[in-house]
Amino acid sequence: MALRNILLISLLLSTISVYAQESSEDTVRKWKAGGMGSITFSQVALENWASGGESSYSLNSMLNLFAKYNKDRLSWENTLDVGYGIIKQEGRDVRKTDDKSDLNSKFGYKSSSKWYYSGAFSFKTQFAKGYKYNEDQGTKRKISDIMAPAYAILSLGMDYKPNDNLTMLISPLTGKSTIVMDDTLSDNGAFGVEEGKMMRNEFGGYVKIAFQKDVWENVNLNTKLDLFSNYLEKPGNVDVNWEVLISMKINEFLSANVNTVIIYDDDVHFIDKNGMEHGPRIQFKEVFGVGISYKF
Repeated sequence: MALRNILLISLLLSTISVYAQESSEDTVRKWKAGGMGSITFSQVALENWASGGESSYSLNSMLNLFAKYNKDRLSWENTLDVGYGIIKQEGRDVRKTDDKSDLNSKFGYKSSSKWYYSGAFSFKTQFAKGYKYNEDQGTKRKISDIMAPAYAILSLGMDYKPNDNLTMLISPLTGKSTIVMDDTLSDNGAFGVEEGKMMRNEFGGYVKIAFQKDVWENVNLNTKLDLFSNYLEKPGNVDVNWEVLISMKINEFLSANVNTVIIYDDDVHFIDKNGMEHGPRIQFKEVFGVGISYKF
């Protein structure tokens, strides 16, 4: 499923590129498309190792694509960020360590030198099932799946773009939908949906800040911060999604990447290894890798 989605998006961007090449030179300059992909692999092999430990291997992949269009006062920006990782430890099944698909599209009409009237759409989900493991009992419990959850956000507002590195979308009119297309999870009321329901709709205010810049030679910083407040229910409990990606280029094909994500969602409850449900907590993920990368 992940490979199919990546191929479809790549084909779409390739079609856009071909169309631009066949158009006039002026039209070509209005479209800008590209991206970066990386694969990292690590392995630990132990045999009669006196200090102990376990043999393992891990694989992480990441793909970031963009397509941007600018003409006169019009702006249309599209991005797709996908990632998937697995780990295999001795005596255990293959488990995933990273799993995301994040599609964003934003259309703007310039009102002044730095402000745009904007409408934006974003969609997030994952590719594979996720489990909570209890190593003591040798059991696992499914806690997520493709489209369970998925998040769709549609917003209208103003976009502040003082330069090519920074953008800040301020939207007082935003609809957010949480989708759980799994019967077991929806019956349990996972991710804030009512028990037995597959969708939860919210209306509120939304702020999205994105910054990208080469902070040093061969070092790029890319960070995104999403804030959402539900006007109708607990408006003070703001949902937070903050992602930071630092890419360090070693040479033409080798690179090192550090990716961190911090999430707080008041509607998502924490489930421990015993299957006990607790209140919402801060979620944190960090992925570091050194491997093959290609920028295009």
